[in-house]
Amino acid sequence: MSDPQGGGQVYICPMHSDVREKGPGKCPHCGMELLPEGTRFGMVRHMMSSPMPFIVMGAVLVVLMIITVMWR
Repeated sequence: MSDPQGGGQVYICPMHSDVREKGPGKCPHCGMELLPEGTRFGMVRHMMSSPMPFIVMGAVLVVLMIITVMWR
């Protein structure tokens, strides 16, 4: 958690706004990629970097749909 001095790009954690670094890297609290300050939709960009949560959610939805259809 450094407080960059002078000009240049500042990188922040999408989850922890108190984390501010002079360059890209990972958040010391959660391990997320630091994004340039002012980046819009930082959380969405982070989620899209790893498709595994979407695959798991899709699999759970398919199982729930099958259970619902067979329940009737």
